[in-house]
Amino acid sequence: MKAQKSGLHPRSRHHARYDLPALCHSVPELAAFIVNNPAGEATVNFADPQAVKTLNRALLAHFYEVQGWDIPDGFLCPPVPGRADYVHHLADLLNEDGGASGASVLDIGTGANLIYPLIGQFEYGWRFTGTEINPQAMQCAQAIIDANPGMSRQIRLRRQKDPEAILGGMIHKNEFYRAAMCNPPFHDSAASARAGSERKRRNLGQQQVQALNFGGQQQELWCDGGEVAFIRKMIGESRQYARQVGWFSSLVSRGDNLPLLYPALNEAGAVKVVKKEMAQGQKQSRFIAWTFMDDAKRRRGG
Repeated sequence: MKAQKSGLHPRSRHHARYDLPALCHSVPELAAFIVNNPAGEATVNFADPQAVKTLNRALLAHFYEVQGWDIPDGFLCPPVPGRADYVHHLADLLNEDGGASGASVLDIGTGANLIYPLIGQFEYGWRFTGTEINPQAMQCAQAIIDANPGMSRQIRLRRQKDPEAILGGMIHKNEFYRAAMCNPPFHDSAASARAGSERKRRNLGQQQVQALNFGGQQQELWCDGGEVAFIRKMIGESRQYARQVGWFSSLVSRGDNLPLLYPALNEAGAVKVVKKEMAQGQKQSRFIAWTFMDDAKRRRGG
């Protein structure tokens, strides 16, 4: 019996510890990154950025039938189980409105990794519009779509050309999305991002300066004011699309940031706000979702 990972969503495919032989069968390159921990058990060298990226490629191939997944060095390489949890909990919210299957979803800042569309289209048949400001990230995301026949019917990309906008220009006239999701940049400066990188290195037992194992570009990791400023801006912009999106949502990395966001939601006129707590082992995370519609309007699609 494999040990269980605590706290993951009941529908998660990642409750058991990694089945390394099965993952290596899906992506043979992963075998080069298997090491033994102090207890003599096989594991992945999480201190190596290439190992983490190859593990993600194997997880996406094995569980979600994604082929040809790759990202440029230095781009954010997200932990798959935690990202899947956001998708599953958001699906629970949509199920309360009458069903999650086949929903149209806006992924704000989809990134080079395209993680939410890859999981959401596989698990629930969601149709995604992914927005992205970084041209290299968008090119990489499109390459992943092109490597998977049929995925272009489920996922499309839009380039955000306005560096001051989050939603502006991304939601076209007469479009309706059941939900919008976002993983905002959570640091407030490059220095803060480096400090976070150092904490990860110490936790992983790294003694010398190496590349951040999970990577990340500026737009992915930090912005002026950090995640509070970003989500406040998103809340402010969301009011303009109150009848075109059923649920707006965003990850919030720190629980003590929530009291700083609730006044902005109240000021914007959100009629309902939901907080979803998530846990992956010892790591706690959450997302907030807000809507400007009553239940009946969301079910009707605006």
